[in-house]
Amino acid sequence: MTSIEAPKAFGAGLIALDLVLSMNPAAPVKSWTGGTCGNVLSILAFLGWQSFPIARMNGDAASKRVLADLAKWGVKLDFAQCEPTGHTPIIVQQIKSDRDGNPTHKFLWACPSCGKHLPRFKAITQAAVDVVAPHMKDASVFFMDRLSRAMLTLAKQASDNGAVVIFEPSAKSDPKHFAEALKIAHILKYADERVADAGNVLNDENSVLLEIQTLGEHGLRYRSKTDGTVQPWMTMSAFRSIRLEDTCGSGDWCTAGVIHKLAAGGFERFSKLEADDFSEALAFGQGLASWNTRFEGARGGMYSMTFGEFEKQVSDILGGDVRSLPEKPMSKDVQESVECPACASQAA
Repeated sequence: MTSIEAPKAFGAGLIALDLVLSMNPAAPVKSWTGGTCGNVLSILAFLGWQSFPIARMNGDAASKRVLADLAKWGVKLDFAQCEPTGHTPIIVQQIKSDRDGNPTHKFLWACPSCGKHLPRFKAITQAAVDVVAPHMKDASVFFMDRLSRAMLTLAKQASDNGAVVIFEPSAKSDPKHFAEALKIAHILKYADERVADAGNVLNDENSVLLEIQTLGEHGLRYRSKTDGTVQPWMTMSAFRSIRLEDTCGSGDWCTAGVIHKLAAGGFERFSKLEADDFSEALAFGQGLASWNTRFEGARGGMYSMTFGEFEKQVSDILGGDVRSLPEKPMSKDVQESVECPACASQAA
């Protein structure tokens, strides 16, 4: 019997070391791979994909932690240390409670202990294009959440090879790059608080066929272009969660779920999908997002149970079962106490 190879996803963008400071001050700092691109590719690997992050990690302590975490989930590291290398971004996620006792979070780009600025994102360069492009011939997906000339070049190459290109902007960037991205991407997903309205993207000049706008606790809305016709906006409510620990990363889970359901067959299959396929995929993504809110950190749930247990819990959520689902203790091997987050990039 011939085995079916898992679909391949390549991605470039924000891949960082997340340092999660729990609402419980006695809890150790948790250090995981983070950033939108880092989360989406890790989740896809968790779902059975071959994920290839394209990054510039230079071997510092932060990158070692990121690489070890990615390897834990089977992420392919062939292109994670492209030249010219640089320090891995570090993001501190501080979880607190609002005046009503609900969990909330904020991101810090400076150490809350010493005030030292943490390493920031640096885009890949043409050197990465030269190395990576020849290996994307059978990719099903190319994901990007930041824009640069090199990222757009790789995205175009992937699209020409038959991949579905997903663009998830964190905010409007260089107008020329943004406009070019819309002529390459097939799926555009953005949060309403970051990009209020991407504009008329489902037109003959752009390649976008599915536009998704997330609305936080209110769910999402989407519109598609099928058979050359732009469909009206459709709204989908979020799944109700009876235990909310943290909303961080839920958008990334939704993205990965949509990719998993719609893009495994590359653009050839994606271009033939119909309205019901889109709604089913988005519901799956929302189910993953709801499941994720039960854990601290963008991917905390991945460290708390087996894949089989994860599948069962997501199935229950999709089936309308909102009872408090059982949770296993988080694996201790993914928790590391860091006295000063800024020192993570220099520590041994």
